[in-house]
Amino acid sequence: MFKRGEIWLANLNPSQGTEPGKIRPVLVIQDQALLDAGHPSTLIVPLTTNVLKNTEPLRIHVPASSGIKQSSDLLIDQIRAIDNRRFIKGPVGRLPAAIIKKVDDAICEVMGLQML
Repeated sequence: MFKRGEIWLANLNPSQGTEPGKIRPVLVIQDQALLDAGHPSTLIVPLTTNVLKNTEPLRIHVPASSGIKQSSDLLIDQIRAIDNRRFIKGPVGRLPAAIIKKVDDAICEVMGLQML
């Protein structure tokens, strides 16, 4: 159903504290093997149109031409697993490999992991 690198709309309500809420685009980052296995939840990175400069690795910029209507930032520091029932519509886009690579590198840096 879902493919890694796709952008979907998801309902992230209710949110608590600093969590992003509302219906918003999210990037599917879960490994494809787990997605194909039909796991009931999916790892995502939310997007925001509140674009900030010089915020890598906490945010990765995504231009509007990448399957989204507005220039946005991926909120790498807000990675979360959501129940698959939170997905509303999609895929609405797919990020190019170059941006996915930046996302992978940023996740590793934020989480203190080393890429092999």
